[in-house]
Amino acid sequence: MSAPSVVLVGPMGVGKSTVGRLLAERLQVGFRDTDEDIVAEQGRTIADIFVEDGEEVFRAAEKQAVGRALAEHTGVLALGGGAVLDAGTRELLARHQVVYLSMDVEEAARRTGLNAARPLLAINPRKQWRELMEARRHLYEEVARSIVATDDRTPEEVTQEVLDALELKEA
Repeated sequence: MSAPSVVLVGPMGVGKSTVGRLLAERLQVGFRDTDEDIVAEQGRTIADIFVEDGEEVFRAAEKQAVGRALAEHTGVLALGGGAVLDAGTRELLARHQVVYLSMDVEEAARRTGLNAARPLLAINPRKQWRELMEARRHLYEEVARSIVATDDRTPEEVTQEVLDALELKEA
């Protein structure tokens, strides 16, 4: 069975895609982002899916995308921020090298602006982000083999810490 070499989880805006691409480059493997898979499959943005069909429809598409990617992809895989909400997904992740990229609310505000382009943060973004993290932090920690803080660090520094944490050698 094939499996991703690394799976990145964490909140929106933490840098999963940026770090994932850097990791893939350094490991000389492919990179895949399940949010990008969903957008390509649906032909519309995640925000549009939320607005037009609701979170439940998005989460069902996300669960399918994650399951496919975990089964098919052998490189670095980045999951959407809410992918860990599904118990079946968390069960699948137990067999993989998962890294939780963490950040605090101030870092989230700096990186993303906590703006309306993030559908779950449309009203009172800082409060919403804190509530999302209270609900999700333990799930990220549950699935992770390693936790790497990203606050005040460059993507290159985070990438190196992920490699070190998982004891992976560059290709």
